[in-house]
Amino acid sequence: MGVARYNDKCRAIVMRYSSQWEKVTNRLGRWIDFENDYRTMYPWFMESVWWVFKQLYDKGLVYRGLKVMPFSTACSTPLSNFEAGQNYKDVQDPAIIVSFPLDNDPETSMIAWTTTPWTLVSNLALCMHPDKEYVKILDTSKNRKFIMMKAGLTSVYKQENEYKVLDTFKGRSMEGLTYQPPFSYFIHLKKERGAFRILCDTYVTEDVGTGVVHQAPYFGEDDFRVCLRNGIIGKDTPMICPVNPNGRFTDEIKDFAGMYVKDADKLICQNLKKNGRLVHQSTITHSYPFCWRSDTPLIYKAIPTWFIRVEQMIDRLLANNAKCLWVPDFVREGRFANWLRDARDWAVSRNRFWGTPIPIWTSDDMEEVVCVGSIEELKLLSGVEVTDLHKEFVDPITIPSSTGRGVLHRVSEVFDCWFESGSMPYAQIHYPFENTTVFQEGFPADFIAEGIDQTRGWFYTLLVLSTALFDQPPFRNLIVNGIVLAADGQKMSKRAKNYPDPVEVIEKHGADPLRLYLINSPVVRAQNLRFSESGVHEIVKDVFLPWCNALRFLIESSILPYQKITHQLFIVKPDEFPLTNNFMDRWILSFTQSLILFVHEELSGYRLYTVVPRLVKFIDHLVNWYVRMNRKRLKGDVVENQNDWKSALHTLLKVIYQITCLMSPFTPFITEFIYQHIKGYLDYTDNLKDHSSLLPGYSSETGAPDSIHYIQAPEPNLELISNKIEDIVYWMQSTVELGRIIRTRCNLPLKAPLREAIVIHSDPNILKNIKSAQTYIIEELNVRVLTTTSDKHRYGVQLRGVLNHRTLGARLKNDYKSVVNKVKDMSTEELEQFVNTGHIVVCGHELSGDDLSVVYSTGSSSGCSDTQSSTSGLKRKSEQSPSSSSTLDGNSQVNSSKYETASDAKGLLVILDITPDVELENERLARELVNRIQRTRKKAELIPENPIVILAITNLDSYYNIAGPHGNYLNFIQSTIKQPFTIMKQSTMNNINLVDIMQYAKSILPDGWELTTEVIRDTVSIPPDNIDLIIFSRQPIHNSSDHHIKININMNSVEIKKRSVFVNVINYTNHAQTIKVQLCDSNNQWFVHSVDDLLRKVKCAFGWSTNINLQLYTALNTDNKNDLKPFIHVPANQLINLDGITLYASV
Repeated sequence: MGVARYNDKCRAIVMRYSSQWEKVTNRLGRWIDFENDYRTMYPWFMESVWWVFKQLYDKGLVYRGLKVMPFSTACSTPLSNFEAGQNYKDVQDPAIIVSFPLDNDPETSMIAWTTTPWTLVSNLALCMHPDKEYVKILDTSKNRKFIMMKAGLTSVYKQENEYKVLDTFKGRSMEGLTYQPPFSYFIHLKKERGAFRILCDTYVTEDVGTGVVHQAPYFGEDDFRVCLRNGIIGKDTPMICPVNPNGRFTDEIKDFAGMYVKDADKLICQNLKKNGRLVHQSTITHSYPFCWRSDTPLIYKAIPTWFIRVEQMIDRLLANNAKCLWVPDFVREGRFANWLRDARDWAVSRNRFWGTPIPIWTSDDMEEVVCVGSIEELKLLSGVEVTDLHKEFVDPITIPSSTGRGVLHRVSEVFDCWFESGSMPYAQIHYPFENTTVFQEGFPADFIAEGIDQTRGWFYTLLVLSTALFDQPPFRNLIVNGIVLAADGQKMSKRAKNYPDPVEVIEKHGADPLRLYLINSPVVRAQNLRFSESGVHEIVKDVFLPWCNALRFLIESSILPYQKITHQLFIVKPDEFPLTNNFMDRWILSFTQSLILFVHEELSGYRLYTVVPRLVKFIDHLVNWYVRMNRKRLKGDVVENQNDWKSALHTLLKVIYQITCLMSPFTPFITEFIYQHIKGYLDYTDNLKDHSSLLPGYSSETGAPDSIHYIQAPEPNLELISNKIEDIVYWMQSTVELGRIIRTRCNLPLKAPLREAIVIHSDPNILKNIKSAQTYIIEELNVRVLTTTSDKHRYGVQLRGVLNHRTLGARLKNDYKSVVNKVKDMSTEELEQFVNTGHIVVCGHELSGDDLSVVYSTGSSSGCSDTQSSTSGLKRKSEQSPSSSSTLDGNSQVNSSKYETASDAKGLLVILDITPDVELENERLARELVNRIQRTRKKAELIPENPIVILAITNLDSYYNIAGPHGNYLNFIQSTIKQPFTIMKQSTMNNINLVDIMQYAKSILPDGWELTTEVIRDTVSIPPDNIDLIIFSRQPIHNSSDHHIKININMNSVEIKKRSVFVNVINYTNHAQTIKVQLCDSNNQWFVHSVDDLLRKVKCAFGWSTNINLQLYTALNTDNKNDLKPFIHVPANQLINLDGITLYASV
């Protein structure tokens, strides 16, 4: 193929993947300037890499040496030590023990253990520890004499009777003795270099094996060092390395020539067994390095390599590392610092074709060496100017020798790609050839982020090169993320297909949920994550849907009704805060500013892992507390005046705006979606006052930023922060949550009202806070009365300690029984002290919240269960109450109340009176009925503005008595659903004539209205029975004389005489069926704002499925109803012109 063609293909691959990477990156929402990118193949990038290397060369940090290095046989190139550490796997290899008979005593053999049988063909020596004890033994089963380390006997022999110790001695006593090698391929070296003798070195350990290590000096780093020191090999002697770059034996090894070394292991073992050298054979599972590129096993092999002297920089590396902020910090002080302390000289040359060529030209004898640092320098030395620095362009260039050695040729290697990565801070802007000021202002970098595996990769090479060049750290702040694993905990693998396609995950769930799932996971704390697609779905369900629902509620149920009713546009300045005295408004505003302050503080410390959980929790507070508890006020149902309504809307809009700005870096797509929906309610006209300051991303007409990503993160308004209000709401929420737990435990729906909630705490200030929020607590818990007290005894509250048997049994052992008895006898005061402090000493053992829980119960418990509190939070335990007594302790009045309790770790105890009550049960039924009506309306895809009549049919007196014409809750039901409602007492809907039903429904029609068609029939369940619901649509009785509209306009007012607007719709397949669709009522309230609204109302009126494809037409010729044209929807401000026209519906 040739180098040039090969590199062209590599270049094409880079461009192809760059295009794919750009698509994925943009889809993920990473904001990268692809038009001004850098790639390591760009000539100007490569030139800066040359400059970096030249600086190191001039400082004497570059040398060429022969070292045993990790070697990839698939890539035919050495790897650095840190590259080898990136991809370890558990593999099974042969584990054999081989005999080496002594020349002076052939009946006695040294025995050595190895997991690389293929290296035995290159054996040149044996090594023992000089100071450890060795033994000469008789193997009783084999009747052979062996020498090995004494400490290794138990690992070789399972029983002591399998051997007999004949002698004991130190390892140094064997030094210099010669032996017979297992293979004779290099036997000539015995005379020439003194090979095949016993050496001593302290690297030999007693942890594994026999304490005798076979030496293949060109395939083991310690082997090389020991044999070089003892003269068995030399720096300038021929290499005994009979393995080619592809990992196959050369012709020197005639028995196994051409075989891949790992494949030869089996045949080598057979040869050893045949020759009586195989003492023992087994297999071992151990961790072994694999090539991070090809995912094939590495071997260790001696090879001439260009090195950078790193070992002499270790102290400076550690010092510069200490200047950086690492998040989390333990990675810097532990994993990375430990790696730096053991740093080796860095082998930077690779025997490949694609990459930045090493800019070294040498004479044939390697005595004259020239290092080139730029394109211009190469031109001056060679007279050749190049525009591309890849191998095929620079290899033909020669440099005349300055010492009379002819011409110098470039060495064949290219750089380790990690050298290019480490050069990125300089090469990305072509420093020092350009952008000197830019570099000086931006170095060290403020912030970088990568995976924890880069402690041996990018983080390391960045630090090595910046220390060598400038004695500075390359960055100031660093976030380390963990590794995303497959769901089974294994590394994600294309071959194993053990993970979902990320693109499919994004298309299914969206990019933002995936981003938030990862950011809100252990990954941002440098811990590994088992990826679960269900976790992404949970983010959608728990975060994004509630967030969007809050937006929809703000616009559809709050702002639009406000504008319709007040005839005023709702628009506020984005920098203004609402003027409000409402307690919940003040809380959510304070809570928002506290959040903004927290985010600024945490992000300034790069603690990403604390920020996102708080942001997610805030959305829960916004949706499930603020919006939920202010729905009626936000909808304008309970406001005292329009200013209060506007304040509520302004508060919610301001909070959504600020949280959206705050979340935009984390979830760029949904925040952009939300911003585009709310920016029409934000007045940015102040931006137009100074046109010179208007940025390109801002509208020249409104001053509004085109995107939320052009808006600065909000600054906290400290004046709005009220710790007191936030404390009140915290205790209110704690109270409500405990009450909800009781309801869930006792199967009491929230719509079932209860008599009383009792809140108990020893701190009067906390009780005061709770009392100040009693209006909200009463509503949220649906109780009639809230009582706060510090007197537990009045309500018969009993405390009991419960031990964690699973953990304590094994820990306490013989003391466990005495601890159990002591806990049973603990007083209320002792248990309360434990709840407050979180620990207690019992029988000399300190117990914490994980060991001991406190159970609360009342003497009048209904028996749902006790409540169990520990210092780690609320827990529940299904346990029948020991008593069902109805009498309160102390001097309280005797009654028939039944109580249930729940408590938390902060001493808060909530008791609910769950005593049955007829009146409360009727209220529950009324609330349940309203709930089922609203569900049925939603099922029919009705919107609140649709004029309807609702009829309920039941045969139970209980429902009729609460919702009938004289029912106590009829007004409550009608005021809630805001539509005419009545109830019929009948056994089933099937027994009633349709005419009777229509007549009954007509009886509650407002004056001037008529029924049009049946919308839906539904049977709903409200224990203890089912109820049938029928919904009819209704419309005003049209009066053709009421067609005029009078508008008198003056400077101060617009007076409108209002009327209703209708269109007639004929079923084109059945001309006899005609309906009227109301567009606007007499109060100027519009029910149709778009063609979709009109289509939905027509489908509903005809009783058609919402899924059908419906087309509307108008008649071109009123005399010919078949001459139709498609209906073109008019703008909203011209809807009034549709009054009285006839449309034709076709499905």
